[in-house]
Amino acid sequence: MTEGRKGFSIPKSAFGVTRLAVLFALVAALSFVGGVSVGAKGGNGFSLLPNGVTAAPDTSADLSDFWKVWNTLGTRFVQTHGTTTPSTQEKLWGAIEGLTESYGDPYTRFMPPAEAKQFAEDIAGNFSGVGMEIGVKDGILTVIAPLKGTPAERAGIMSGDQIASIDEKSTEGLSTDQAVKYIRGDKGTTVTFTVLRAGKPLTIPVVRDIIQVPTIESVLDPKSGVFVVSFYSFTANSGTLFNKALADFRASGSHLLLIDLRNNPGGYLESAVSVASHFLPEGEVIVTEDYEGHRDNIIHRSRGTGGIPEGTKVVILMDQGSASASEILAGALQDNKKATLIGTRSFGKGSVQELLDVHGGSLKITVARWLTPSGRSISTNGLTADIEVARTQADVTAGKDPQLERAKEFFLTGK
Repeated sequence: MTEGRKGFSIPKSAFGVTRLAVLFALVAALSFVGGVSVGAKGGNGFSLLPNGVTAAPDTSADLSDFWKVWNTLGTRFVQTHGTTTPSTQEKLWGAIEGLTESYGDPYTRFMPPAEAKQFAEDIAGNFSGVGMEIGVKDGILTVIAPLKGTPAERAGIMSGDQIASIDEKSTEGLSTDQAVKYIRGDKGTTVTFTVLRAGKPLTIPVVRDIIQVPTIESVLDPKSGVFVVSFYSFTANSGTLFNKALADFRASGSHLLLIDLRNNPGGYLESAVSVASHFLPEGEVIVTEDYEGHRDNIIHRSRGTGGIPEGTKVVILMDQGSASASEILAGALQDNKKATLIGTRSFGKGSVQELLDVHGGSLKITVARWLTPSGRSISTNGLTADIEVARTQADVTAGKDPQLERAKEFFLTGK
């Protein structure tokens, strides 16, 4: 999720009770620290559960131990300093939270009404924060990517940073949604992170601000003749903006197209499909939502928009900050041999979440995974670059970009 927003899929009208696609990836639960990022359907993969979900009891479940604990607490618990006696409703919320946590999926969780309300506001984009996407990787709260031009990027937060604490509060066992609550705050206030980078702890204070999500930039490199299109996120208008960039590319006369998806945490699925449709023939598979037999899979196919000049060579730059919708686009072009991927392994945010209203609260549940055209699961290991090239912090500090230079070499030599 991001403390901003990201990759959701909600009613295909796109995050009610139909399938929407909402901004930011979360294609899963990545969180915009400033908003929220979930799933990938938006580009983060979110959709609202359809009608017909029942609340019928599972008669095969023996709940005698549950009621034994419930009744024992209700009759024998003595309140002491620092403790409270929860209401019946609060106990029910706690039981539901425990049930969802037992599945061990960082993207499946229950949000009581107050959190659900905040989540809805995040999706709507009403937030201030630091401007980075976070997710749980290998059980550790991790920075997926700081967004370009945001407080997080300016403060030196990097993709791959493991967040050990937020304002001296440990993040152990913390979900992305819970972390967002600590990270968000009023514009001008400071939140302090302790992160682990290459095993070393760093303390990084970040001043919160209103987050303006960047989208796309394009430029022709006159020396190499490479036309670079940089996607910083997949917003609702990314497809339209790419159309303009593509027109500029054709007008430039270049046949060398570089798509930079580094530190792009995702966004609208629809935008990724729109961009991929320029490169793939009509009807070709771009990505599949695999429900593993629980319902029919959903296959997103190319519209065959075209517009790529004959003979164009395409390179995609990616890194561990490339997630969700970015991985959908890169995976589709890689599988169809329309682009060469250069950089490092992507993040691996490839699951779809659905949202169910629960008496004012919300259940966010993983219901599907994203598969590339060849059937690879994006969430399993992410995408592997065709040409592995790292970019270190020392490179960044020195203003060096070995990944970009390797791409230019590839354009020149073909290898």
